[in-house]
Amino acid sequence: MHILLLASAFNSLTQRVHAELRDRGHRVAVELALPGGSLPDAVRRHTPQLVVAPMLKSVIPEEVWAAYPCLVVHPGPVGDRGPSSLDWAIHEGIDEWGVTVLQADGEMDAGDVWACVPCRLPEVPKSELYRGEVADAALEAVLLAVERFAGGTHVPFRQDTAGAADARLRPRPYLDQSVRRIDWAEDTTATVLRKLRAADSQPGVLDTLLGGEWYLHGGHPETVLRGRPGELLATRAGAVCRATRDGAVWIPELRPRRLPGQPPTYKLPAVPALGDLLPTLPEAPEATWTDIRYRESGDVGFLSFSFPGGAMSTGQCRRLLDAYREACARPTSVLVLGGERDFFSNGIHLNVIEAADDPAAESWANINAIDDLVEAVLTTTGRLVVAAVAGNAAAGGVMLALAADEVWCRSGAVLNPHYRLMGLYGSEYWTYTLPRRVGPAVAQRLVREALPVSAASAQDLGLVDRVVDAGPGAFAAEVGHLAAHLAALPSTGTRIAAKKTERERRESETLPAYRERELARMRRTFDDPEAPYHALRRAFVHKERPAGTPAHLAASQTGPGPSAAEFTGTAPHGIPSRPVG
Repeated sequence: MHILLLASAFNSLTQRVHAELRDRGHRVAVELALPGGSLPDAVRRHTPQLVVAPMLKSVIPEEVWAAYPCLVVHPGPVGDRGPSSLDWAIHEGIDEWGVTVLQADGEMDAGDVWACVPCRLPEVPKSELYRGEVADAALEAVLLAVERFAGGTHVPFRQDTAGAADARLRPRPYLDQSVRRIDWAEDTTATVLRKLRAADSQPGVLDTLLGGEWYLHGGHPETVLRGRPGELLATRAGAVCRATRDGAVWIPELRPRRLPGQPPTYKLPAVPALGDLLPTLPEAPEATWTDIRYRESGDVGFLSFSFPGGAMSTGQCRRLLDAYREACARPTSVLVLGGERDFFSNGIHLNVIEAADDPAAESWANINAIDDLVEAVLTTTGRLVVAAVAGNAAAGGVMLALAADEVWCRSGAVLNPHYRLMGLYGSEYWTYTLPRRVGPAVAQRLVREALPVSAASAQDLGLVDRVVDAGPGAFAAEVGHLAAHLAALPSTGTRIAAKKTERERRESETLPAYRERELARMRRTFDDPEAPYHALRRAFVHKERPAGTPAHLAASQTGPGPSAAEFTGTAPHGIPSRPVG
């Protein structure tokens, strides 16, 4: 079927729907709903059989929904309406929620229901829920609705909120800052965290801090440190710890309030965002929260990391590299690298680069820092390394995963193994690891097309060794069981020995050449002030809307394409079969 996706942005959910519909053989195109454009004209150009809106902040014009069947994804159960559905659910502490696919009509969120799927809302930030539990439910609902539509016999049911048993399911207004405001003297830690989580990653919670107005982004509980309510207590990993009435919270990122006539502001790690305004505070060595953790279970080490938005700054890369080297000094046979849920990595930190006095120099420092990390993973010989991809990964983050011996990916994750949309050639040894995994032809196709790839298609192509069919909250435990089994296999010791011999024979000579060639291309881009990368980076950081739908999205796409073996006539280069059990 020819399906057109209407979206305000090609965000994580739209990417996942795009990839999963293509996997099922549909022809899929995307049209962005942008100011100044004619949506009816754009839709007519595509002549779709069905329109699906995974994330649309504006109303579909009657001229469109009267002419084409339009299905809208609403992040709330049947009966819930309004622009801040998920925000209200988290703000009010609701733990059972849902996603509804409804038909567009003259009233927002009030159309007939094609599918509704329940989901749980664990106590994690809104953005994690949106990319995790909510995305899983949304994808299930979209696929069900598309299947029902294609069948031609299903009759959607009308909404009737008047008789709804749950009073929470009703039309509700935009959740504004007057409701989100934190009263540091009165609000408990639980209340503060709920408000912070409901505003992550947009719009943040507007607050006054050190004489200025800031949006607070993210929040983690602290159970050891204490102080006067509202007082800044300590720093750690770029975050600040702030006291509540009965405890404290860690705030990883801040964004200054935009001043009249000034350009949009953007998020930064809290400590560099505050800069000279920040008083001298202790760096907390022992605290409840940290963004990098290591633990062991038998012969398996687990090095987990969780960086906001999946971006990895120069400092974050260096701290993770230090932790990785320490983990490799431990007496384990398997090392699992990755987050326990949400993002794996999206590569270099464009916001931190944009804020630097010299963005070109910071770009260079950041790419070298992440290259150092990838090199360390690639040259590890004393154990098997497993990249546990719990959530989405892109650009250098995908290449970091590919440096491992095995890549285990959650079924709901989406991979974007390309760089060109940011005007970059790329580094992180991608010219070595990507062709090694999928063959040179498929590697070039992936970086040229610049389209998202589902976990299932990634496995078919050879990017991923195992797809773990688990919810966001269950992924880490399932990976733990699989890693323990891998460590116990008699063949694991043999694999480690063979790996050491092979990498000493081949990679000591070849790896430096790959890095040198990639970085030479990157250096020329960074040092050229007219290179498209600098304008694209600024547009990304400042959330500038594109002038129109990018051509690679507007074109109809179908299927993930032929496998690597079909392109090369052989199995993916250099990748033997690696069964876990």
